[in-house]
Amino acid sequence: MNILAFESSCDETAAAVVRDGRTVLSSVIASSADMHAIYGGVVPEIASRKHVEAIAGLAEEALRQSGLSKQEVDAVAVTYAPGLIGAVLVGVNFAKSVALALGVPLIPVHHVRGHIAANYIAHPDLEPPFVCLCVSGGTTLIVAVEDYTRMEILGGTRDDAAGECFDKTARVLGLGYPGGAPLDTLAQAGSDTVYVFPRAHVEGHPLDMSFSGLKTAVINLVHNASQKGEELDLPGLAASFSAAVSDSLVPRVMEANRRTGWNKIAVAGGVAANSRIRRDLETACAQAGARLWLPPLSLCGDNAAMIGCQGYYEYLAGHLAGADLNAYAVRDIRQDAPN
Repeated sequence: MNILAFESSCDETAAAVVRDGRTVLSSVIASSADMHAIYGGVVPEIASRKHVEAIAGLAEEALRQSGLSKQEVDAVAVTYAPGLIGAVLVGVNFAKSVALALGVPLIPVHHVRGHIAANYIAHPDLEPPFVCLCVSGGTTLIVAVEDYTRMEILGGTRDDAAGECFDKTARVLGLGYPGGAPLDTLAQAGSDTVYVFPRAHVEGHPLDMSFSGLKTAVINLVHNASQKGEELDLPGLAASFSAAVSDSLVPRVMEANRRTGWNKIAVAGGVAANSRIRRDLETACAQAGARLWLPPLSLCGDNAAMIGCQGYYEYLAGHLAGADLNAYAVRDIRQDAPN
């Protein structure tokens, strides 16, 4: 089954062709991150306009690279939630028009389910059930992936997402946007014991997290040093911050794994590219005798291949949509796509 897929939830416009949920025939991405960098973060209106400009050309390029004709497309998949509502609407409306023009089914895909599915592309041997840590700019969840389309939330952040915390820290350090990669590079040159940052706990909910206090602690440290004319150890700050985030994520993932007894752990989302988190998970899984699946860096960020992959399993489950499909800024990962 050949699925033409689209992703437009934030500042990347992407198209891909995926066969049978596991084989990527093509994957193309156009990012507007350089424009948002001027403002220190994503500007929703700019993101939406760039999607409008790019998506048709990307669809043609994805088909060209796949070697398929339009008549060989069996279905169209698209991110319908969650994300910047204007951005998501661009992808949804374009996908609806393509599905109508080609006379093929339309498959709505939850963006975070797509990130989880990126692991199926990278690791053909991975099958549910497993525990997945989903970490990105807008999401921090520990998910029990019971089946390809049946999932339960075991834990999550009560406030800021880990990825947002990375971006805000990078911005206050003057590293620009997007800040995850430069912050990671900076941290590798520093010691994680230079500064002490909070590791929050939610009473009565051991698998839940909170990152707002950590973000505030970093901002206050930088501002106070600036007001006093004190010089900060920036590599040490980045390393100490990264350790605090990892210390909030990894033990909870391991506890979730212990509770399920599956001994299978995957990671998904943009923050899955962070070297400290990857290293700490590898160490913890080795100690616990659990198997770990990490997506390659190329599949950590937003892309349409992951949407095409998850779209295949949504199709098998009968999760299809019509011309009345809407976009959603927020949508629970446990909810099946609207029919």
